[in-house]
Amino acid sequence: MAKRSKRYREAEKLLEEGKYYSVTEAVELVKKTASTKFDETIEMHVRLGVDPKYADQQVRGAVVLPNGTGKSKRVLAFAKGDKVAEAEAAGADFVGSDELVQKIQGGWLEFDVAVATPDMMGVVGRLGKILGPRGLMPNPKLGTVTPDIAKAISEQKAGKVEYRTDKQGNVHCPIGKASFDNNKLEENYQMLIDTLIKAKPSGAKGQYVKTITLAATMGPGVPIVVTA
Repeated sequence: MAKRSKRYREAEKLLEEGKYYSVTEAVELVKKTASTKFDETIEMHVRLGVDPKYADQQVRGAVVLPNGTGKSKRVLAFAKGDKVAEAEAAGADFVGSDELVQKIQGGWLEFDVAVATPDMMGVVGRLGKILGPRGLMPNPKLGTVTPDIAKAISEQKAGKVEYRTDKQGNVHCPIGKASFDNNKLEENYQMLIDTLIKAKPSGAKGQYVKTITLAATMGPGVPIVVTA
């Protein structure tokens, strides 16, 4: 078992063993556990009653959190023609086509999310083995392949997050920073949990939302009462 730091052990003492908290209580408590000098990310971990090895039980999508995540994303846009100006006006950090593909093939990956217009996917497809494993490949299901490139960029800048079940059926997503007001974290939490519930696969049986936990980057998990 990994040895926990003194700071982590002190944070654990704030939690009552065996207790499950309301969302309001959990948000207040998780902020108290974020005691490092940097502004820790508040993460939400949800265990779903699905078996992701079956295609009809995978949960994946994206949602724009009402208060953002507190992180500034570097957005790369694959575009050409008039769409280049649209992407630049929307705030894309990098815009281009073949030259960006070559740059990425050369090892450059200084961006957080990539978006593309549909006509660019023939070119972008060459990057599948590089971007795919890193979760950076544009995907129409996530709204990152679209003719409305300006909207896609704006959503990413506004705090759009992707969610996806891992092999154990867990979803891990940031919902803000420890410096956020409590109500903003609660609003982001509610948006994400509502989105996950709406995304319930038809193949999922039994209890769908099994556990929900909030945790700061360097802090212990705070369990929440599941009402869904």
